[in-house]
Amino acid sequence: MKIQYPPYTITDKMLNYVSDIMKKVGEANYFESLNKYPNLRRKSRIKSIHSSLAIENNQLSFFQVEDVINGKPVIGDQKDIQEVKNAYKAYEQIDKLNPYSIEDLKKIHRILTFLIEDDAGKFRNHGEGVYDGDICIFTCPPHKLVPTLMDNLFNWMNEVKDKINPLILSSIFHYEFVFIHPFHDGNGRTARLWQTAILSHWEKAFKFLPIESMIKKNQEDYYTAIQNCNNAGNSTEFIEFMLKMINDTIDEMNNSKEMKDKSMLLLSENELKILECIKKNVIIGTKDIIEQTKISDRTVRRILKKFVDNKTIESVGNTENTPNKKYKLAE
Repeated sequence: MKIQYPPYTITDKMLNYVSDIMKKVGEANYFESLNKYPNLRRKSRIKSIHSSLAIENNQLSFFQVEDVINGKPVIGDQKDIQEVKNAYKAYEQIDKLNPYSIEDLKKIHRILTFLIEDDAGKFRNHGEGVYDGDICIFTCPPHKLVPTLMDNLFNWMNEVKDKINPLILSSIFHYEFVFIHPFHDGNGRTARLWQTAILSHWEKAFKFLPIESMIKKNQEDYYTAIQNCNNAGNSTEFIEFMLKMINDTIDEMNNSKEMKDKSMLLLSENELKILECIKKNVIIGTKDIIEQTKISDRTVRRILKKFVDNKTIESVGNTENTPNKKYKLAE
């Protein structure tokens, strides 16, 4: 069968985004810092997992996702907890994947939906639709066509992978994959992880770029771009959207507080967690920090004293001899 090439048009907007991104990849302090600071890599990975799952209505917070990954007990829906465990294991496989292999893609879907989906790693054998409430807004291709459509997509990628910039190629894949909707569940999670896999096999630093967090911030526009492309019969608008998400993610990471203050990257996991907790709550007492971070009383108080001494945080109100001192970030 002749390969049906996915329809799209290269636009000036795409070319400008690609040029900007490639320039930033070459210059960005963020990408250089990924090689130096394990804390930055780990935090970025957790952001990716939390955001990608949150797009699919996983209710766990960033801190809960972090606790699940660290093997700590978390109170929450067991399906949500299992999704985090699965996603962490799947993202850890990125280096071992061939992003141009259907079998590897099925393997990743099997990991992502382990203990959640009965047909994990298997293409759907029934019709599917995308719904807005009770209204079907998109009818997916018939299930009998899924194997052929997926073969065509991967055959095309293998043919053009050395001809089309991976920034564009990965975005085309992302759209075509969610259009085909090859699995009963987990298509969005798989598409987002696979785009990262394609990009990271081209440029290693993309492995830890949390593009998913920018998609989460623009979730409505993400779905609108997909729907508009479904209506138009090509992926042009979605490619432009995804290139903007990648570009904006690099900018956000380069301008983050962690990047501006390199000392933040040298903090321990517990120190980072306490700082994030204080930042999130603006003003918070010691007991609440202990409860929210699940770090021991003694460790929390030791770290808080260190932060006060180096003027990272400051106490609030009359705190002398108070076991539940309140703190905020120093101004």
